[in-house]
Amino acid sequence: MSVELTNSETLKNLMRAFAGESQARNRYTFAASLCRQQRLPVLEAVFQFTADQEKAHAEIFYNHMKPAAGRTVSVDGGYPVDLAASALQLLRRAQHNEYEEFDPVYPAFAEAARSEGFPEIAASFQRIAVIEQTHGNRFGYLADLLEQEKLFVSDTACGWMCLNCGHIHQGTEAPKLCPVCQHEQGFFIRLELAPWGGAAVLGR
Repeated sequence: MSVELTNSETLKNLMRAFAGESQARNRYTFAASLCRQQRLPVLEAVFQFTADQEKAHAEIFYNHMKPAAGRTVSVDGGYPVDLAASALQLLRRAQHNEYEEFDPVYPAFAEAARSEGFPEIAASFQRIAVIEQTHGNRFGYLADLLEQEKLFVSDTACGWMCLNCGHIHQGTEAPKLCPVCQHEQGFFIRLELAPWGGAAVLGR
């Protein structure tokens, strides 16, 4: 079945997805602020990093709606109110929401787009669904570390990067203070999770 985008369920799904991604971006920006207040700048950085990616997703869905430019698209939808007092709660709620987009929400949107004759839009839903799973995995991993009191401690020696100055420390625990810039432990992240980190940074 092939229909005009302006008369399709796919257009409504694009608007639902655009609204969802836009709200996720704001929720993660708010979460980043709370993490900063709780002296967890590394989690602030992760939430802000993810917020920027949600903005990119929103733009992709928004651009798919160009045939409807100048119109108002009315949709129904449910969106989470993720107000919480702790970083751990915010991580767990973000994990849940990302997994929900991964399955069942975006696969269902992709199937509807395929059935209505919009393979490119279906591909966007499918590819972004996989990214949302990655987001959920990351939030869940960090939540696990926080719950186990291992956000800054490891069972085995590993690399830790200061997000302020880039200093890399090797050990089972991130330094209480960065020896280079004197920023507190909350700025350290496991090197494996650091932006552009990993073995290449250590010359391996």
